[in-house]
Amino acid sequence: MNKLLINDEYIRLCDAMKLSGEAETGGMAKMMILSGDVAVNGEVCLQKGKKLYEGDRFTFDGSEYLIVR
Repeated sequence: MNKLLINDEYIRLCDAMKLSGEAETGGMAKMMILSGDVAVNGEVCLQKGKKLYEGDRFTFDGSEYLIVR
């Protein structure tokens, strides 16, 4: 599992996808999310603006990321 360090209270899922390097652009991240390829805390998430807080996890293509502050 990879840790994704944030400085704010939360990060939006599409921004977390970019920060992790899984998506090169925001548009690419949105397409990946809306196609049902991303799970948040074990459930498929279709909300590109979903807020992730410390302790939340998201997965894409077999890689898992934990949000930490």
